[in-house]
Amino acid sequence: MSLIEKAAKRLEELRRSGAQLPHDAPHGDPAAAPTPEAVVRALDSRREAGVETAVPPAAAAAAPAVLRGPAMAGEMPSPPDTVRPTRTGTTTTRAVAIDLESLKARGYVTPDAPTSRIADEFRVIKRPIIRNAQGRAGARIRNGNLVMVTSAVPGEGKTFTALNLAMSVAMEFDNTVLLVDGDVANPALPRLIGVPEAPGLLDLLTNEKLDVSEALVKTNVEKLTVLPAGRQHRRATELLASEQMAALLRDLASRYQDRIIIFDSPPLLPTTEARVLATHMGQIVMVVAAESTSQNTLNQAMSTIESCEHVMMLLNKASRTETGAYGYYTGDSAR
Repeated sequence: MSLIEKAAKRLEELRRSGAQLPHDAPHGDPAAAPTPEAVVRALDSRREAGVETAVPPAAAAAAPAVLRGPAMAGEMPSPPDTVRPTRTGTTTTRAVAIDLESLKARGYVTPDAPTSRIADEFRVIKRPIIRNAQGRAGARIRNGNLVMVTSAVPGEGKTFTALNLAMSVAMEFDNTVLLVDGDVANPALPRLIGVPEAPGLLDLLTNEKLDVSEALVKTNVEKLTVLPAGRQHRRATELLASEQMAALLRDLASRYQDRIIIFDSPPLLPTTEARVLATHMGQIVMVVAAESTSQNTLNQAMSTIESCEHVMMLLNKASRTETGAYGYYTGDSAR
């Protein structure tokens, strides 16, 4: 049945019910008469709203107002143009666009500069870490894909190292990377790459209703995802040492076999959080500032992470590169 035939049929139904229609009026304005399309829309809207098509006599006088297009908008809202996402089994993914040009200008590894000096140096640095994570360096390391980047004291470049390492691993064909802002008392990633501070790691430990997917932040670097530090908590150290933390790390580490999880952790000597995190890690990268960190300071820091068997040292802020050196580079002095 055509649209016009449908309209005519429904108009006839209205006439039988006693409704006065615009073009039935003896001196009605033909221009004001509703089009067949308007009539069909009006009647469909009335049926969807639970209104009977046959209008009772008492309401006959209101029928023309319902049928006119402009008046109908005020009485029966039209369906929304867009459908809002719901939380029925799915969650809305958070995302951030990292300013890669700004990072590149500050000496960071970026996917669009794969042949830079800093990119080449981090290729050397990441290779044994990936081998250990995948068990290709001999016996498989327990929690080998959990990698903590730390330092003895602030200002040695641990955040610079953690972000560059994450960027470099994200450029691998066979690996994805999750960068965790584990410096929960003084998070650096929000100001550095623009990720929101919460929800994040601490929120996952304090809110059992919060799903991991709701705390993760996707980035415009295809294989790089970030887990922010979350809302600060006065018992952060106890939370990081809790069974909830251990369970969360097991979940993160086992969810994707190709994922390497890099923690930007606090420095070891001024805080206790890093020492607690170290008990869960399979690998630790100790960042040491050249010509700045004393041997005694380094020894003290190393003594706090004896529980981890795989600790690698990375010399940062070196003035020159020596043949055979492991990971010597200059760059931003981020924590």
